[in-house]
Amino acid sequence: MKGLRLQDIAIARGAEPLIAVDVHVAPGEVLSVMGPSGSGKSTLLAAVIGTLPPGFAMTGRVLLNGRKVTGLPPEDRRIGILYQDELLFPHLSVGGNLAFALPRSLRGRKARRARVEAALEEIGLPGFAKRDPATLSGGQKARVALMRMLLAEPEALLLDEPFSRLDATLRDQIRALVFARARDRGLPVLLVTHDRADAEAAGGPVIGLGA
Repeated sequence: MKGLRLQDIAIARGAEPLIAVDVHVAPGEVLSVMGPSGSGKSTLLAAVIGTLPPGFAMTGRVLLNGRKVTGLPPEDRRIGILYQDELLFPHLSVGGNLAFALPRSLRGRKARRARVEAALEEIGLPGFAKRDPATLSGGQKARVALMRMLLAEPEALLLDEPFSRLDATLRDQIRALVFARARDRGLPVLLVTHDRADAEAAGGPVIGLGA
């Protein structure tokens, strides 16, 4: 089955049940997960990507395009994630940040440089390869972070409230860009948010956690 399948996922903190979900996210679809702080939204993403903290236990299976990824290290799951903070590497240029994500199968300096330049064109930042990330605006950083994640060729995308620190106008622009790129690539998306407007913009199903 294509897409992201969270099959009978149950997460507990110690002896306390925290989350129980059983959902399928189709390619190009955005599933929004809403709930108050402490309800387990980010914990669910951590379980999907393989970074569940000590003290938590999970049962069930995570399947991606029919492949069981439960138990695999995060780097082998082919799942990308965007956070509230862009987390660009400050010691690398914008182009260096993007090149870091390129698959090893893309060989040759010329080919890799061309792929970075094409990626910058795609997000409306041509000629930015040599720029220091510290000189970018919030919207520019968000676009670079998105493209860096996409260049790693993920098969699913997790969004951990990545729009929450953007102002209203910029939020609408970046949100539309992220959802459009995910649809274009047929990526199932799991969006964690406390903002109903994010879920409405996503246009997909919504599930709630906690009270």
